[in-house]
Amino acid sequence: MGEQGERRFGEYVVVRRHGERVAELVLDRPEAMNAVSRAMAAAIEEACAALAADLSVSVTVLTSSAPRAFCAGADLKERNSLTDAELLRQRPQSRAAYTGVLELPMPAIAAVGGFALGGGYEIALACDVIVADETAVVGLPEVSVGVIPGGGGTQLLPRRVGAARAAELVFTARRVPAAEALSLGMVDQLVPAGSVRTEALALAERIAANSPVGLRAAKRALRLGHGLDLRAGLEVEDAAWHKVAFSPDRAEGVAAFNEKRSPRWP
Repeated sequence: MGEQGERRFGEYVVVRRHGERVAELVLDRPEAMNAVSRAMAAAIEEACAALAADLSVSVTVLTSSAPRAFCAGADLKERNSLTDAELLRQRPQSRAAYTGVLELPMPAIAAVGGFALGGGYEIALACDVIVADETAVVGLPEVSVGVIPGGGGTQLLPRRVGAARAAELVFTARRVPAAEALSLGMVDQLVPAGSVRTEALALAERIAANSPVGLRAAKRALRLGHGLDLRAGLEVEDAAWHKVAFSPDRAEGVAAFNEKRSPRWP
């Protein structure tokens, strides 16, 4: 799997291409353990907008260039220097970064090694699958510094682990090591230390072998249908089915199956 080009967004985010249909979004502020500053939030938002508009991307993998962290959360040093008015003004930009990851239209995988705390874990929660290695430590410790999880954590964590478990994790602000995080459903796969990027990219390649149209439609149905009553959810699914049923991808998929060959997606 070779890298096929690189584009930098601001100072702290890099997007690389792998193979034909996999993109890697690299959080690249290692000197600060990828703490999310205003500049980094803007770069994440810009990179996600570019990826969302690129129909050649079937899967995005979020990785880190920091040796000891996926993302340590918000840049509290910068945050502490802001006046109340400045903090209020930067809130939409901060939200846009997390929303950009959450609204990626293709499957998104977080590759978590080391610390993923606060906003860092919320970036991972915004993805569809979280692959973690044995060094991972995750959690939402915001109440310990006088705030709340404000990057989607209070809404996304209960959808993973249930309301009561999420309440305990948020209220105690505790940091959860990798093995326990797997058992609680806070992460989805656990891999050996140092292998998380390789394993996440390999998973992305397996997913990207499938229909690009089908993957985006399936993600949309999963996301929009979650939390709806069954009848409403089935209507969401039916709308997604209509989107793919008459697409060139369906015709190619059926032909490839009947001809016993790998599909060549349009």
